[in-house]
Amino acid sequence: MIDTTTLAPGDAPGAAAPSPRRRGALRAFRDPASVAVVGASDDPAKWGYWLAQGALKGRDRREVHLVNRGGGTVLGEPAYPSLSDLPAVPELVALCVPPAAVPAVVDEALAMGVRGFLGITAGVADEPAIAARIRAAGARIVGMNSLGIFDASTDLQLAWGHFAPGGIAVISQSGQLGSEIAGLAERAGMGISRFISIGNQTDVIAAELLEDLVDDERTRVVALYLESFAGGEQMIRTLAALRKAGKPTLLLTVGASDASTRLARSHTGSMTSALDVVDAAARAAGAVRVHTPSRIVEVARLLMTAEPPAGGRVAIVGDSGGQTGIAADVAHDAGLAVAEFSRELTDGLAAQLPAGAACANPVDLAGAGEQDLANYLRIVRDLLESDEADAVVLTGYFGSYAVDNPALAERETALVEQMAAAARAAGKPLVIHSMAAGGPAIDAMWRHGLPAYPSIETAVGAVAAAARLSTPPRSLAVPPARDAELEGTGYLAAQKFLAPTGIRFPAGRTVHSESDAAAAAAVLTAPYVLKASWLEHKSESGGVRIGLPDAHALAAAFNAMHARLGDGDYVVEEMDGRSDVVEVILGVRRDPDMGPVVLVGAGGTEAELYKDVAVEMAPVDRATAHGMLRRLVSRPLLLGWRGRPAVDVESLVDLIVAVSQRAVSAPDVDDVEVNPLRVGPDGVVAVDALVIASDRR
Repeated sequence: MIDTTTLAPGDAPGAAAPSPRRRGALRAFRDPASVAVVGASDDPAKWGYWLAQGALKGRDRREVHLVNRGGGTVLGEPAYPSLSDLPAVPELVALCVPPAAVPAVVDEALAMGVRGFLGITAGVADEPAIAARIRAAGARIVGMNSLGIFDASTDLQLAWGHFAPGGIAVISQSGQLGSEIAGLAERAGMGISRFISIGNQTDVIAAELLEDLVDDERTRVVALYLESFAGGEQMIRTLAALRKAGKPTLLLTVGASDASTRLARSHTGSMTSALDVVDAAARAAGAVRVHTPSRIVEVARLLMTAEPPAGGRVAIVGDSGGQTGIAADVAHDAGLAVAEFSRELTDGLAAQLPAGAACANPVDLAGAGEQDLANYLRIVRDLLESDEADAVVLTGYFGSYAVDNPALAERETALVEQMAAAARAAGKPLVIHSMAAGGPAIDAMWRHGLPAYPSIETAVGAVAAAARLSTPPRSLAVPPARDAELEGTGYLAAQKFLAPTGIRFPAGRTVHSESDAAAAAAVLTAPYVLKASWLEHKSESGGVRIGLPDAHALAAAFNAMHARLGDGDYVVEEMDGRSDVVEVILGVRRDPDMGPVVLVGAGGTEAELYKDVAVEMAPVDRATAHGMLRRLVSRPLLLGWRGRPAVDVESLVDLIVAVSQRAVSAPDVDDVEVNPLRVGPDGVVAVDALVIASDRR
């Protein structure tokens, strides 16, 4: 269990250091002792009908009170005109009354001592003020604009629609999209452990509800849909805790929060999108982002049926060269590795297959399956037992024999059972794409733990998403450093701030006059570089001159720049004239929602044009830094391109790690950018840097 990361009564939404009291405060939303539905109705077209009907299903476990201003009966049960008329104080009150009536009902409930609210009503005026009154009274509210909540373990249903019990927890900012996930899961033979539509997150935020799932025994997979990421840093910690508890999270979003798309003053801020940051957060937490509700269900079905892959290497086998070739292309596009097998494995497969078979990956049985169905089992078993693949995908006709020729049903289903046993013994998933949409063999596959899909893109997509979950969560904790305070602004302040990282800058001098420039030229080696150190973007402002060949040229450049820009700290440096250098940008920015993010990519004055960058949550370790460099399109330049020598990648990795840790250790710093870092065979030199203090200082 992780440290407390969610809110209790009186905490502000998105608070950085929430109270440890939150679990008790959220009990009302999973297992209340009593429920009152305000706005209960007999009309099936109204929310009050669905909430009342659902609440009554749990009356063997809790008291259920129906409130309708007309009194009488609702669904054959007594209805009270107001909350004040109830015989007891309910623990949870569901609000499905007109918007204008919500404030009065909330105040009435708080006066009675109600501690939990479910806000169904949309369009309520001044929601923040209502939430503030609720928190001040020591209560909590889920919503407003919620589709409702459901908990299979406690017979709690206060939502529109029906839910089949199962192992998927759904936390969704869109109630209808969350309901779609639940419906797709039911059609796939799965169900829901807990469903919470968080709506506007007026008070209770997603991170709190996610943390409340860590100890939920029924939940096996978490489906999360968010449009905004309030409390993003605590959410990362919570998703990591869920992953460590064996409950992977599948994340769906449409563009992330507005705050993440605001451009910072550095280049780094304009080179990261909101989705870049969300993906980085998911990787750090051991979660995975998918693109559609159906993909969530497809991946969840694999994770709940078979062993997840330990990595991204996939072996592909089938009985058609065309289908195995397509499968290989789809797998490559999905980010899976379809590597050629070793000679030993290839020869072993070839010894069992006809002369025309392809055995190097993908494997084409070349008719061997029709000759003897057992050949499917033999080849699949060899691939599962090999240490050259983390998952096996069987594509094509297998699964169709029992449909097209019922006489083969017993034989095919027996092979399915044996394949499943081989997959369990190997501890790897065998995922099947079959041309048959159903039938005895397909039913046997799911029954025995072999995920089977009707299209190759679905099968491979599920494997690829599950494979991305193979990377465990990583720690993002770095204690604040006593010496990590930014002193001043501009290039010189950035140099001082970054000095503890071991970063190397060119030899230089600070100058304020032509005579200072002459003195600097006397001790430095030409050619020179002249910079107006206080400018954030020197090239755009005419605040930098490079390649000044001698003291005379330096003096002329200083006088011209000073005439345009005025007094300030100018810097004269020796120009880094090394050959075979690659320019890199390295930056760390504090995302308003998710926290510190590190970026590395192709640098120089064209960095924003190419936007060849990799992004991770900061700080990073060496393995993560190496992974970032591997994702760059420009990576071949670092390794030696067209006869040029490789540069000092290890020193660059050291610097990525050190700068990310330095930036995170300074809570009052929002942006750190080093651009360009000139990386050569003999090391790394930074020729410009920028550190921007937070407005919160």
